[in-house]
Amino acid sequence: MSSTIIYIILGYLVLLAIAYLVQERFIFKPEKLQPDFKYKYDAPFKELFFDVAEGVSINGLHFYVEKPLGLILYFHGNSRSIKGWAKYAKDFYRYQYDVVLVDYRGFGKSTGKRNEKDMHSDMQFVYDTLATKHHENHLIVYGRSLGSGFAANLASENKPRYLILDAPYFSFIKAVERFLPILPMRFVLRFHMRTDKWIPKVNCHTYILHGTRDWLIPISNSEKLQALNPRKITLMRIVGGGHNNLPSFPEYHKFIRDILAP
Repeated sequence: MSSTIIYIILGYLVLLAIAYLVQERFIFKPEKLQPDFKYKYDAPFKELFFDVAEGVSINGLHFYVEKPLGLILYFHGNSRSIKGWAKYAKDFYRYQYDVVLVDYRGFGKSTGKRNEKDMHSDMQFVYDTLATKHHENHLIVYGRSLGSGFAANLASENKPRYLILDAPYFSFIKAVERFLPILPMRFVLRFHMRTDKWIPKVNCHTYILHGTRDWLIPISNSEKLQALNPRKITLMRIVGGGHNNLPSFPEYHKFIRDILAP
């Protein structure tokens, strides 16, 4: 074996090791908040803490209305914290729904070391806690981008009223492989989040919203998800929509209004 080939192999192995060790820095881009940070919003809200385990606390915000028609549990994307994502709560409480947003481990005020299994357990703990005060038939699970995987998994294990996915991925592994095709992501990636495996197990109706010009997670992901369970999945295409701008389209708000209408 020539020295050139040996160097290529060694270089490839080093690349695999780097990808394995630093992947969280590329997947998760959290905004961290001090424990004494004070949230301020115009709408009525209260801060929540879900004490999942020793040393693990999931921080959340609960926007509430009088005589709510239900409660929406919102899982945000891979960046920032609920401090900024909270601005989207108005898209739901304007239709007389309570909204709870939560931060993943290491985001905002939430604590704990991240791994996929424990993060799913965190979301189940949050869901179970909310279900003690809200009947499952009044709970709607909403997942945006990265959060779509957590939302789909949660809906597959429970019986919420609806599942709403915003720019979801068919499989997180496949989504990453688009950008790193030379690496065996199935073995390197520690976060698989197989929406394609969970969505067929979801018994409630699922609504998917996706922009036709989403370059980060192309709409083909949602089309393939719909094909897995077409009778229970409605795909709503937002013409011209990208990955981060769906709320700027009137069609997005029309779809949300139609879904939430009593």
